[in-house]
Amino acid sequence: MKSLAAFAALIAAVFGAATAFAADPAAGKKVAQGTCAVCHGLDGIAKNPDAPHLAAENVEYLLRQLKAFKSGERKHEQMSIIAQGLSDDDMANASAWYSSIKIKAEMPQ
Repeated sequence: MKSLAAFAALIAAVFGAATAFAADPAAGKKVAQGTCAVCHGLDGIAKNPDAPHLAAENVEYLLRQLKAFKSGERKHEQMSIIAQGLSDDDMANASAWYSSIKIKAEMPQ
């Protein structure tokens, strides 16, 4: 039974990742311009001090969080409402957009 559960988890991970990788970052930029940029910035650097930065974040992580907000598994006053208006493609594309942004970290001296 454990091997069946492990196999099911593997299949879900593969197909979930395939959705994210098939996403279109350019289409995600359009979603971000209309929905996400107010708090998270089009460049993924949050404009709202209570919002997280999304630039260069892992695509699977972003998609998983958006799906959790939409399903109610994760709750946030604003994101739970916003996620309801996003299609699966919107979520995958926005995740692809933000994960495609490159950032540079500089270590302090």
